[in-house]
Amino acid sequence: MTSGAKPGYVRPLNFRRGSVELAHGGGGRAMAQLIDELFMAAFDNPALRKGNDQAVVEPPPGRLVVATDSHVVSPLFFPGGNIGSLAVHGTINDVAMCGARPLALTAGFILEEGYPLADLRRIVESMSEAASAAGVSVVTGDTKVVERGKGDGVFINTTGIGVVPPGLELSGDRARPGDHVLVSGPIGDHGVAIMSLRESLGFEAPITSDSAALHELVAAMLDEVPQVRCLRDPTRGGVAATLNELSRQSGVGIVIREEALPIREAVDAACELLGLDPLYVANEGKLLAICPPDASERLLAVMRAHPLGSDAALIGEVIEDSHGFVQMETAFGGTRNVDWIAGEQLPRIC
Repeated sequence: MTSGAKPGYVRPLNFRRGSVELAHGGGGRAMAQLIDELFMAAFDNPALRKGNDQAVVEPPPGRLVVATDSHVVSPLFFPGGNIGSLAVHGTINDVAMCGARPLALTAGFILEEGYPLADLRRIVESMSEAASAAGVSVVTGDTKVVERGKGDGVFINTTGIGVVPPGLELSGDRARPGDHVLVSGPIGDHGVAIMSLRESLGFEAPITSDSAALHELVAAMLDEVPQVRCLRDPTRGGVAATLNELSRQSGVGIVIREEALPIREAVDAACELLGLDPLYVANEGKLLAICPPDASERLLAVMRAHPLGSDAALIGEVIEDSHGFVQMETAFGGTRNVDWIAGEQLPRIC
C-alpha cells in the first residue's frame, strides 16, 4: 500500500500531536525539516537564512563582549515565562551588565526523544518573541536529541554577543568604600514563582517570574550616570551571592539594611512558608548597581523612571573591610553576616 504522496513529498510536522524523534537530531531529512518548519520559521533573519554553521556579525565601534549560559529550569513553563524567554533574557542580561549593547544570540537545543512538538513550538516562539522585543536576532544554533529518559524535555544553551562603547569600564573589582548599593526592584520573584509551582502552592496574590531583558534599563542608567562602578544581575544564589562576589572582587565589605530591601509581601510570605531566605532566592529581571555616593540619588531617579526599575531602592553601602564580609543591619537593630550559601538552595532554577 502506498500513501499516494508525490515522490519527494515530506509530510509537514504535526505540531498538535507529534513529538521529538531521534531522527530530528540525526543530521538527515527529519532534522532539516525541524529546522525549516520550527527554528527557521520562528527566528527568521538574513544571517540565519543563509543556513551556515556560523554567522558573520558586523560589530559597531567598541569592544566585543561574549557571554554564554545553559538553561535547565524545571518546570519548563512557569508563571511569567518559560525556558525559552528565560534563555534569551538571561544571556542578554549577562552581556548588558558590563554596559554592552547586545547584538546577536546563538541557541543550542538538547531535546529529549518523545517531547511534544506542541510544547517545543511554544518554547521556540517564546524565544522568538523575547528576542524580537529586545531587538536581538538569533543568528545561528544547533540541535541535538538524546534518547527517551536521558534528558528532561528541553535544555537550552545561549551565547550572546554585544559591544561596549569606547571609554566605558564596568567591573566587579571597581567598588570603593563609601559607594552606595542599589537594587532595581523587589527581589526573589523568579525563584519563588518556580518553587510555588513545584510545591503546588496557591497564593491569593499570584507570584510571577520577573524574567526580563535589562539592557535598555542599563543604557538609560549609563546615559545619565556614567560614574556607575559596576552592575550585576543577582540570579542563582540571589542578592546574597552577588554581593559576596562583588566584595571579594573589590576587596571591600558591604553593609545592607534589611528594612530597605524591596520584597513583595507574597514573596516574603512564601519564603517563610518554604523556609527560604529572600536574599538567596534567584532573580531574572533585577540588577544591583554600585556607584559613588554623590551619584546615587540621580541614579535612583533614572532607575525609577524606567518600567523595569520603578521600585528601585538604595539598600546599603560599601565599607572598608579586608575580610570582604557582607553584613545586614536587621530590622531589630542587630547585625548578621550574609555569607555564601552552603549547597544548593534552589536547584534547576534557571
